[in-house]
Amino acid sequence: MQRYFIKFSYDGTNYHGWQIQPNGISVQEVLEKALSTLLRTKMSVTGAGRTDAGVHARLMVAHFDWEAPIDGQQLAYKLNRMLPRDVSVISVEAVENELHARFSATSRTYHYYMHRGRNPFSRAYSYEMPYELDFERMNEAAKYLIGERDFKCFCKAGGDNKTTICNLTEARWQHCNTEIAIHEAEKAEEWCFVITANRFLRNMVRAVVGTLVEVGRGRITIDEFRKIVDNGTRSDAGESMPGNALFLWDVTYPK
Repeated sequence: MQRYFIKFSYDGTNYHGWQIQPNGISVQEVLEKALSTLLRTKMSVTGAGRTDAGVHARLMVAHFDWEAPIDGQQLAYKLNRMLPRDVSVISVEAVENELHARFSATSRTYHYYMHRGRNPFSRAYSYEMPYELDFERMNEAAKYLIGERDFKCFCKAGGDNKTTICNLTEARWQHCNTEIAIHEAEKAEEWCFVITANRFLRNMVRAVVGTLVEVGRGRITIDEFRKIVDNGTRSDAGESMPGNALFLWDVTYPK
């Protein structure tokens, strides 16, 4: 048997997340259906992670095993002919059999987009923030997230995580003015939160963003934010932000 990695991207708007669900269509379901049709046997794939309903992926990785050699370029082409337009295969390539799409990943990066002011072109993939935010304070608070620690305060209740310890290597807000901004550049308020870790908990990124927004609005201090991270519960942290503005941006593996 040979293991293959599929690299692909998707717009999660019409899906109930990555993982197969009993009551709604998922990205995993449509990918497995297309792969099964082409290989003429029932196939299953294992993804690098699980995105929630409405969340997008600039890069997702999944693996499957197949007994015969595969022309990866040809399979990617055929998959793209069969898949819905909101799912796009980037490549199919053979990898070492020990590599696992989920457990071999060394880091994952997410982006969360936010903008101020009404913009009909941004609303599908960015959160319209109705309040003024102090991003300098938010970045100061975000620095405290860096390192290995217990992030149970940002984990959705009922999650099946065996541990809530993660190692964050990046957490920052950055300006990201786009070409579809309808305001003058100096007035544009488009921001992206970039966060990278070895692993993430269920709903974690959206909860982190929601809590940093509370800091930016002045509703909690930086010291209070640190106390939430150290000893808080999910009810102490901020609200979970909408999923449409969240993207799984990158997944890395050992060289």
